[in-house]
Amino acid sequence: MTINAVCVYCGAASPVEPLHGEAAEQFGTLLGEAGLALVYGGGQAGLMGAVADAALSAGSHVTGIIPRHLQVRERIHLGVQSMVVVDDMHARKREMIQRSDAFVVLPGGLGTLDESFEVLTWKRLGLHAKPVIIVNVAGYWTPLLTLLDHMIDAGFAHPFDRSNHVVVRDVAEAIARLTGDHPEPFPNALSVLDSRS
Repeated sequence: MTINAVCVYCGAASPVEPLHGEAAEQFGTLLGEAGLALVYGGGQAGLMGAVADAALSAGSHVTGIIPRHLQVRERIHLGVQSMVVVDDMHARKREMIQRSDAFVVLPGGLGTLDESFEVLTWKRLGLHAKPVIIVNVAGYWTPLLTLLDHMIDAGFAHPFDRSNHVVVRDVAEAIARLTGDHPEPFPNALSVLDSRS
């Protein structure tokens, strides 16, 4: 599996705890240093702006994808190499999925949850087999992971839903996964889907 372009889902809100902004900046820097392109939501606010600015400074090619109605609210980033303005949120999510080889989830709010669950759902349905990495910065996503376990235990989700993504503790581990420098391979989503009961 060759990964060239990485989609990042993260928050546009500010202010947030500094450690989340630092993680976004570190991820953008490491992404650029690894020679990987960034696909993201196109804004300059919050973690979105932090990851884009850092990736640009590190030499990454950055593609922003933003709906028309959010150009002002999320402060469209005028410094990226490629900006795609779409009609609505559905088009944004579809473009982000199609243009990316892997997905990384950094801390964020409802929008980040919406995007992340869509890409996980599409993977669950076999519509793509691309890696999904959840970066659990300082335990931010632990309540979500606990909820997922609860859904599986209650029978509303399948045990596969624990293995259609990878959870890492920090952005350095996420980059190691993306570049193949990590000893563990990504789960083979299609074989897991084919073998489920």
